[in-house]
Amino acid sequence: MRILGLDYGSKTVGTAVSDGLGLTAQALSTIERKEENKLRKTLREIEALIAEYHAEQIVLGLPLNMDGSVSERAEKTLEFKEMLEKRTGLPVILQDERLTTFAADEILAGSGVPKKDRKKVIDSVAAGLILEDYLNEIKKKQ
Repeated sequence: MRILGLDYGSKTVGTAVSDGLGLTAQALSTIERKEENKLRKTLREIEALIAEYHAEQIVLGLPLNMDGSVSERAEKTLEFKEMLEKRTGLPVILQDERLTTFAADEILAGSGVPKKDRKKVIDSVAAGLILEDYLNEIKKKQ
């Protein structure tokens, strides 16, 4: 079963997908939009990825505050989760995403990606990390 991973931001959504066995996560792309609340095109692009990869589930990063409390961004993410479930009919699992963008930046820096080029891919790398964390949690439970 393939799983789509998403890192939802105010103007971007990073995307990633698992392999068919649910063992690894691969960063895909970053969906951009001009305004935060303009989501129709974003949702269409997510639906296209679901169809292309035959995803049966979505893992959505939940940006909690460092103390575990719900941030304003997390509240918007919860609203986006509801939209995704209604629009796609797929289950959407929330995954704590604290420090994933920081970790993604570290990975890119360590790989020699110049700082000016990281913005283009950081959200998709973060989505990959969110999905990877979820897959690792599943493995631990088995």
